[in-house]
Amino acid sequence: MNNRKFFTGAALVAVLATLGVVQGYLDKVAAQAKQVPRFEVDPYWPKPMPNNYVFGQTIGLGISSDDHVWIIHRGNDAGNLDRTEYAQPTPNGPRVSECCNPAPPVMEFDAAGNNVGGWGGPVAGAPYQWPESNHGIVVDHKGFVWIGGNGGPDSHILKFTRDGKFVAQYGKPGARKDPASPADKPVFRSNSLDMESFGRVAKIFIDPKANEGYVSDGYLNKRVAVIDLDSGKIKRIWGAYGEPPTDANLGPYDPTAPLPRQFRNPMHCAEMSNDGMVYTCDRPNDRVQVFTAQGKFVSEHRIEPQTRSDGSVWDIAFSKDPQQQFLYMADGANEHVRIFDRKSMTELYNFGYGGRQPGMFLGVHSIAVDSKGNLYTTETYTGKRLQKFVYKGLGAVPKSSKVPAWPGSGN
Repeated sequence: MNNRKFFTGAALVAVLATLGVVQGYLDKVAAQAKQVPRFEVDPYWPKPMPNNYVFGQTIGLGISSDDHVWIIHRGNDAGNLDRTEYAQPTPNGPRVSECCNPAPPVMEFDAAGNNVGGWGGPVAGAPYQWPESNHGIVVDHKGFVWIGGNGGPDSHILKFTRDGKFVAQYGKPGARKDPASPADKPVFRSNSLDMESFGRVAKIFIDPKANEGYVSDGYLNKRVAVIDLDSGKIKRIWGAYGEPPTDANLGPYDPTAPLPRQFRNPMHCAEMSNDGMVYTCDRPNDRVQVFTAQGKFVSEHRIEPQTRSDGSVWDIAFSKDPQQQFLYMADGANEHVRIFDRKSMTELYNFGYGGRQPGMFLGVHSIAVDSKGNLYTTETYTGKRLQKFVYKGLGAVPKSSKVPAWPGSGN
């Protein structure tokens, strides 16, 4: 009897073990069968620029309807030129070397990677105030170019034609300045309930159907501000969880603390999907919050919540299929492009890691997708570059994220 029980128990254990092996195999097969977007970096894109141009911090990225790639960078901004890198003329003498010339702040590239235009920067007597610190660029459905800024007095948005002709300025520069602060050391204070001006705009998303712009008004203010594209008038605003935004100082991010009821600075993006959901980049809080177009809170998703400092959620773009099945995310602290199933916000895999070679990142800041599904990134801090990742169709989940998206990597 005891032997019978022993053999029965042993048989049951063997069956369970077999089932475990089979389930493990099935899980592996299911994982391999999952089809995800695959990309390869194009190390020859963009092509060499004219006039010995180089970028500063590439801080904004947009794709126009003709698949031209637009960036804005900080190469011309005061205090941002490293004289060891940009050999400009000395005050009373000639240039010290051939290299290099900072490119105009706004640069346009065609699909082949040729630089086909460049303009922008402060101009004496101009009817606009160029941002103290450029941040964010988008080309709308009518061909207008929109620019934000996250410098001290930047509480406005600029609108230009594609060739750089000024169209409009929305918001008043310096609106956030504390009048009691000294002129040589001005203090700027947030006002997330202001319906006239902004507070260091990170980025603008264009909704052509409603003729509205979703402003991630988030380097000083802590909100989404939706504007009319013709007048620039603010139509509605909201903060985290769809609540009225506040300006309280939350202190340093603590991944073990309860999630705060407001965005942290910078609130870095507000991107609308085809089904009308607005995905926000609450960057230092390591989270994505999703809203309706009217600002009603829908869901929240934490991304690498142990990430401190600059945070994990920097920018968002969507795949080009009609359902936008996939969401792409730039994570500039951990140096990855993350790929999610958009509906479930389940991360499928990521590519890229810290480094200077093609396919690697140093401060991956902005992300955008052209009509063919190709993905583009820009890098701030010491990265200072624009990269293209060619869409290679759907394929199996890569075996490892520790291999750059190089051609022929076989990952």
